[in-house]
Amino acid sequence: MDRLKRAALITRLLQNLRDKGSWCGETHAQKAAFFAQHLMEVPLEFDFILYKHGPFSFDLRDELTSLRADGLIQLVPRWPYGPTIKPTDLAEKLQNNYTKTLKQHEKKIAFVADKLGAKGVADLERLATALYVTKQKRTDEQPEKRAKKLSELKPHIRIDQAQAAIDELDQIIKEAQEIIH
Repeated sequence: MDRLKRAALITRLLQNLRDKGSWCGETHAQKAAFFAQHLMEVPLEFDFILYKHGPFSFDLRDELTSLRADGLIQLVPRWPYGPTIKPTDLAEKLQNNYTKTLKQHEKKIAFVADKLGAKGVADLERLATALYVTKQKRTDEQPEKRAKKLSELKPHIRIDQAQAAIDELDQIIKEAQEIIH
């Protein structure tokens, strides 16, 4: 995908997350982009690996740095925690140049923001890792097996938390199917 189109999609995703009450730090951006790409089929084309706090893309981290250097996003300090990511007016102008691309993916991006926007970092880690496990396995594999795998990959996530994340993810997948198809 063309870098500017992708930048329009990313900045729209970030804005939608903020509109839904998200802290919109890098973790939020990472997990939302993972969901947009791997659940909603938005062609962001980032490589994700399972990392410290769930799926993570070093390519996306680099892209966020580039977007900041290009003046499309800014970091806003929020003491006592880390910064929040805020799209700039320039990002809005860029988005206006890619209305066709945004329109094609708007419902998908809005869905991701709606489902993840109000979540905290720990919830995002569990839910995104649940999606990672589900994508690695088969979606129709028993939820208990996927929960066990999630807990094995992330030992600090108790099995009951893993099961709750898998159950929530399965419901999100069902709802997503209506938008994707």
